[in-house]
Amino acid sequence: MQQQQIIIWSVIAVYMVFMAVIGYIFSRATKNKGIDEFTVGGRNAGAWVSALSFGTSYFSAVMFIGYAGKTGWGFGLWGVLVGLGNALFGTMLAWWLLADRTRRLTRKHNIKSMPQFFEARYNSSTMKIFSSIVIFIFLLPYSASVYMGLSSICSVLLQVNQFHAMIAIAAAAGVVLVLGGYMATLKADFVQGLIMFFGVVLLIIFVLRSPTVGGLSAGLSQMAEVMKNETMPLNANPFAGFVSLMALILMTSFGTWGLPHMIHKYYAIKDKQEVFRGAVISTVFAVVVAGGGYFIGSFGRLFFSTLPEGGVDFIVPNLLKNAQVPDIMLGVILVLLIAASVTTLAAITLSAASTVSMDLIKKVKPAVSDSRLTLITRILCLLFIIASFVIANTKTPILDMMAYSWGILAGSFLAPYAIALYSKKINKKSAWAGMLSGFVIASVPVTAKLLNQDWTLPFKLGKILDNGPLFACVAIVVSLAVCLVMTAVSKAEKNEEFYANAE
Repeated sequence: MQQQQIIIWSVIAVYMVFMAVIGYIFSRATKNKGIDEFTVGGRNAGAWVSALSFGTSYFSAVMFIGYAGKTGWGFGLWGVLVGLGNALFGTMLAWWLLADRTRRLTRKHNIKSMPQFFEARYNSSTMKIFSSIVIFIFLLPYSASVYMGLSSICSVLLQVNQFHAMIAIAAAAGVVLVLGGYMATLKADFVQGLIMFFGVVLLIIFVLRSPTVGGLSAGLSQMAEVMKNETMPLNANPFAGFVSLMALILMTSFGTWGLPHMIHKYYAIKDKQEVFRGAVISTVFAVVVAGGGYFIGSFGRLFFSTLPEGGVDFIVPNLLKNAQVPDIMLGVILVLLIAASVTTLAAITLSAASTVSMDLIKKVKPAVSDSRLTLITRILCLLFIIASFVIANTKTPILDMMAYSWGILAGSFLAPYAIALYSKKINKKSAWAGMLSGFVIASVPVTAKLLNQDWTLPFKLGKILDNGPLFACVAIVVSLAVCLVMTAVSKAEKNEEFYANAE
């Protein structure tokens, strides 16, 4: 084995031991405790832990590898706008508008999942069941996209088979989550968030110092020339290119407002003061990690004149390999990406599995004990990880896989969830109308992929199956509009008790 790979594997081994220890410690801490401790950690999380957990769940290998590579290749430095949008809209604005209200309402009603929120607010067990099924099914492709992102960089830097890399990733996520539950992921996220923050800073420095880039000033000058190329989307077709870029910014920013595993982070925050502090910490984290990740990806065309073997998902892995980054730093980078991906996988898995156990199984068998429900949730976590692994081997591009998932989940849930935080007037009919309209619109690209991959959009916007972000944005806007209009023209069904004395 080459010295480079020995060093990289050594760094990864240290990380894996750390993760196993975290899982073991919190398996003892949650032993014989109920589902509340396993899923929301006793609702006693502080600002730093909550904020870094939010950030590490938001930004995984999907962002670093799939999105950063594709946007950098397609839009050059303009791709950095996606990262800044994620920081300002997907993080700061989301925390300001959603976090404290969600914390107070879910604490009052002992809500542990988004389907439970819908049932409590709209008095609809059917909505609870529908949302549970949608969440479990459509979090799977998102989870699979995380596997694909991380396995692509492992195959390039470690020269290991992608299939074997995916198995290792699944095992890491399973150890932490199945053993320790929510608090294990929170504590692991805290340390991994620090690794990500400082790792991205160092990564930016090394990429800028590489001979290909030649420093910040030279790199920006070179990219300015490259971005004049007629093949770049914003030059070849300005309208289609602008629409594509804006759709990416909006979907990856506002999409988090309706994702169950992201909203779940607000449930466990200790108090309002911690919410304010968490908003500041998570925003700074997002600016550095997301902004930095897209900034690194924006230099892809300086390293390659044509796409590397494997396509856009292999731009960033090969960029890092060719940037003459020190071996020890490559190990840190891999740990950074593993950390980001494992925490995202854990958040997705816990959200999907707990939804099925608490919102479906508990409804069918109300007498099931708390300890048995916790065991069922652990088993479902394991099954979800295995299912994600299987889907990841379908070889769908990372960005497409994630866009399908985010589009359907955010398109379905953002409007009835976010509006309910502020409006006592929105009723069950309005919520159903918004939920179903968003679901149908966001499902169009998935339908096209399954039925006819040649379906295209007008105005040279390309194939429908490639426009997941655009349909996601349309789904969110239409769902919001439908909810608001239906609420305005239909009879209000105020649920005063739901909002009373929520502290």
